[in-house]
Amino acid sequence: MAINQQQRDRIGSGKGFIAALDQSGGSTPRALGLYGIEPSAWSSDEEMFDLVHQMRTRIVASPAFNADRVVGAILFERTLDDSFEGQDAATYLWQAKGVVPFLKIDKGLEDEANGVQLMKPIPGLSELLAKAKAKGVFGTKERSVIKANNAEGIAAVLDQQFDLGQQVLDAGLVPILEPEVDIKAADKEAIEVEMKKGILERLSRYSADNPVIFKLTLPSVDGFFQEIVDHPAVLKVVALSGGYSRADANDKLAKNPGVIASFSRALTEGLTAQQSDDEFNRALDESIESIYRASIA
Repeated sequence: MAINQQQRDRIGSGKGFIAALDQSGGSTPRALGLYGIEPSAWSSDEEMFDLVHQMRTRIVASPAFNADRVVGAILFERTLDDSFEGQDAATYLWQAKGVVPFLKIDKGLEDEANGVQLMKPIPGLSELLAKAKAKGVFGTKERSVIKANNAEGIAAVLDQQFDLGQQVLDAGLVPILEPEVDIKAADKEAIEVEMKKGILERLSRYSADNPVIFKLTLPSVDGFFQEIVDHPAVLKVVALSGGYSRADANDKLAKNPGVIASFSRALTEGLTAQQSDDEFNRALDESIESIYRASIA
């Protein structure tokens, strides 16, 4: 199943960044809290997800959010079945905004073992990938976390990421492999050395015809992922903000040429439900502009 060439070109060579709008059940309460909505505002998961969908809709419907600076957006699975401005969510992003839709497919993390947290099993994966493809989604995102420089654990994370990535490629989608390194890890720099070695070894199984995307923690050494950025089988390397403030994340990102942002919390920093539309759009515009500038530096 061929991928959408127009969308591939947009991600591969378009100027801008990927907005991460895929807060899951575990991270949604904090995201809403930062947005100025306290837990007392909802009494069920359904109400909570409705509130975060209103936040996402406000972001993507804003005039500040468009293809001039945003090349892609990652959606939560519930959002895929929902709508923006009365239009199917993925269709709205691509047709109305010119923004390439991605889908978060992981179901969260296992408990830590060997210094890492692997992804939980993903039941119904084949059906989910087929649904995403039918809705015009370009690619997927799947996250695991590395917390210590344990060679066995890092290898397990990469094996799982690459195996899942192959299933995504087989379904005609482009995977964003996300072996996140915890920014609080005492041996973060050593982890990145081991992880990069493992990534480059495994990349030999992929080609420019069936490329992958990596979403990586901003490295301790500026430009450290350049070999991955330049690899012919890698369509793009994007960076997560990982708990850094937007200012710090942008500063670190600008020192890594060829890497673009895929920020979530840093993107929405400073946005609140209480802002008027003008205030909200101004704040979002400032956020998007700063992340865009760091992404094209």
